[in-house]
Amino acid sequence: MSKYYSIHEFSKIIGVSAQTLRNWDSNGKLHPHYTTTSGYRYYSDEQLSQVMNVKPRNRITIGYCRVSSHKQKDDLERQIDNVKTYLMAKGQPFEVISDIGSGMNYKKKGLRELIKRISQNQVEKVVVLYKDRLLRFGFELVEYIASLYNCEIEIIDNTEKSEQQELVEDLVQIITVFSCKLQGKRANKAKKLVQELIQEEENDAKSRKGNVRT
Repeated sequence: MSKYYSIHEFSKIIGVSAQTLRNWDSNGKLHPHYTTTSGYRYYSDEQLSQVMNVKPRNRITIGYCRVSSHKQKDDLERQIDNVKTYLMAKGQPFEVISDIGSGMNYKKKGLRELIKRISQNQVEKVVVLYKDRLLRFGFELVEYIASLYNCEIEIIDNTEKSEQQELVEDLVQIITVFSCKLQGKRANKAKKLVQELIQEEENDAKSRKGNVRT
């Protein structure tokens, strides 16, 4: 059974004003599926799909930058500068949305704003410096949601990491998040484990570089 939307619901989903829809109705660009005797306009799922497949002229590129904590503000600024430099070279209109929070936190203000604007068909492309800057886990889900609105996600630095590097980074992220919920000795043990994992990965990286030189 087809779902129907009021003019205000439909306008919010596709990212235009209700008055724009009234104008479209008047000039024949898009008539509502049906209009009640009282003059209320309603739009169908089929019309929603039709409009979503038409790219509005005002869609823009959004650069998304994120760090995990306030201690990394300097890194966030560098990340923003790099993304801005990359996008300015493209010569297209863009905005930058930034977040401070875990890559496992799906409630970040900037991330929610980004997804909302994608779902309103306002975004042509999302650009991130590294894949995990968008999300540590769940990147593919956001990428799929974006694809439904003809929005591309571009990663500037596609340098491949070894399976061991990715595993260590994932473990560090998981332990860090859960250690924040612990107290006392258990929290200290978790933090110590994180430090050991990071140190072990750094030692392995140095060892790999040494072998390459040899």
